[in-house]
Amino acid sequence: MAINTVLVVGAGIMGGGIAQLCAQQGLNAVISDIKLEFSENAKKRIEKGLAKRVAAGKITEDAMNGILGRIAVAGDLAPAADADFVIESVVEDLEIKKKVFAELDRLAKPDVILATNTTSLSISAMAEATQRPDKVVQMHFFNPPVIMKLVEIMPGKQTSAETLQAAEAFARQLGKDPVVCKSEAPAGIVSRVLGQLLNEATWLVASGVAEPADVDKAMKLGANHPMGPLELVDMIGLDTHRAKMVTLRTQLDDPRYQHPKLVDDMIEAGKLGRKSGQGFYTYGDK
Repeated sequence: MAINTVLVVGAGIMGGGIAQLCAQQGLNAVISDIKLEFSENAKKRIEKGLAKRVAAGKITEDAMNGILGRIAVAGDLAPAADADFVIESVVEDLEIKKKVFAELDRLAKPDVILATNTTSLSISAMAEATQRPDKVVQMHFFNPPVIMKLVEIMPGKQTSAETLQAAEAFARQLGKDPVVCKSEAPAGIVSRVLGQLLNEATWLVASGVAEPADVDKAMKLGANHPMGPLELVDMIGLDTHRAKMVTLRTQLDDPRYQHPKLVDDMIEAGKLGRKSGQGFYTYGDK
């Protein structure tokens, strides 16, 4: 089936980024959230980012207007009725995701694939909330979606081979270079491996071994990482990072994913990373 219109459910950093990616590839994208205001704010963020690219001479104003013209916003899931593909990117809470999938299943055309951008929650559990478990699949984009080349694709227990192939083809249509996991497993490849790295970096700070800047400098200069692990935690969001660690610690029963109390304390203090202006580092307008 030809994909012309994509519904992205969730107006956060990832949802907005996925919608922008679709629009930049010439597709119509709809950003939906529980309040229209949230979706409108996501589009404003996209516009602000594109305006900076125009000012830097990286794209033309006509190109920016074309991208924005292909992005619509909504405060409910009604646009699912006209979507050719759906990507869910709401908060990492399984019960919330299951409710979203049940409603999407009710509204979307029977042959439409419902993809989740989750990093660590059960694809099969979301699929069980629908009448089309064979058409539910994970498509995990990486932040920022418009730049990162990888999309991890993973099946649930009942995902069909045709759905996996369609998801892979769609990822390539979006200009990505996907990997397809053979079976369902918590967090897939990147988040599973990277999670331990990021978690260990937070433990180094919590244990007083080194300051955040030195941990990051060591990994950039000693392991040739493009950015430090704590810089990356700040970009991901400490709350999102913790949610992944809690899920992996529980599902795998593996103490390597236990996060330090420092992360809890920072979240309680509102230090969520870039999105709050402060995490392991402090951020200004830049």
